[in-house]
Amino acid sequence: MKLSCKWIALLAPGFFLAPAFAVTVDDAVRVDGGAFQSVVPLDEDNSAVAVDAFRLDRTPVTNEEFLAFVVGNPEWRRGDVVALFADSNYLAHWQDAVTVTKEQANQPVVNVSWFAARAYCEAQGGRLPTWHEWEYVAAADPTERDARDNPAWRQKILGWYSQAGGGTLPDVGRKPPNAWGVQDMHGLVWEWVEDFNAMLVSSDSREQGGADQLKFCGAGAATLEEKQNYAILMRTAMLSSLDGNSTTRNTGFRCAYTPAGEQP
Repeated sequence: MKLSCKWIALLAPGFFLAPAFAVTVDDAVRVDGGAFQSVVPLDEDNSAVAVDAFRLDRTPVTNEEFLAFVVGNPEWRRGDVVALFADSNYLAHWQDAVTVTKEQANQPVVNVSWFAARAYCEAQGGRLPTWHEWEYVAAADPTERDARDNPAWRQKILGWYSQAGGGTLPDVGRKPPNAWGVQDMHGLVWEWVEDFNAMLVSSDSREQGGADQLKFCGAGAATLEEKQNYAILMRTAMLSSLDGNSTTRNTGFRCAYTPAGEQP
C-alpha cells in the first residue's frame, strides 16, 4: 500500500510539518505478465524475457510519503541513518530531518539510497521492481504497451534525457499515463531497481566491435549503438555506477507489489 499523508502541525520543537499515518491509499496499478525483448538480455541468444504479473506504483514516491516513513522509522532519518546504508548527501534537500516544504510535498523524493528505498517499499508491503519489470512498463507510450519502435516516441524520450538536470523537480503525476496507467517513467527522475547491482558496463576494447557493451550477470549484451534503446541504456549505465548507499539529486524510486496469492 502506498501512503497518502495528511499534513498536521506539531508543537514539538524542531518540527515544521509532519505527516499523520491516518490515511492509506492503494495507488498501484496492475501490470499483466508477458514476454518482451529486453535491452539487457538474460542469455547470449537474446531470448525474450518473461515478466510475471505484478503491481506498480502509479507515480514515484514523493517527499511527503517518504517523510511519513522516516517519522515512523527514526533509524532512517537524516543524521541517524548508518553510513553503510546512505551517504552524506542523504535527503540533503530537506529543511531538516523531519521537514519538507509545502512546495516539495508532491515532488519525487530524491537523495535517497537503494537501502532506504528498499526499506520504504518493504514497509508498504512491497518491494523495489526488478530491472526487467521497470523496463517492461517503461516501454509503453500512452497508447501502446510496447512503443519502442515508434521513432516519434523515442525522440521525445531522448529530448527529455538531453535536458540539463539540477533544477526544481516538478510534482509527480503531471504527465499523461502510459498504456499501463503508470506515470513519470521517463522525464522526471532516475529510479532505483532491486537488482541494480547486477548491471555491468564494460569498455574493454578486446570485446567484439570494440564498443561499450552492457551485460546482465555476465550473460547477454546490448550495444550502445542500438539507438532505439539508447535512453534505456543510459539508465543501466547510470545505475551500474552507483553503490547501495549512493544518493543523487535526481534518483528516486517507486514500489512494486506481487499480486495477492502469487509469490514474488
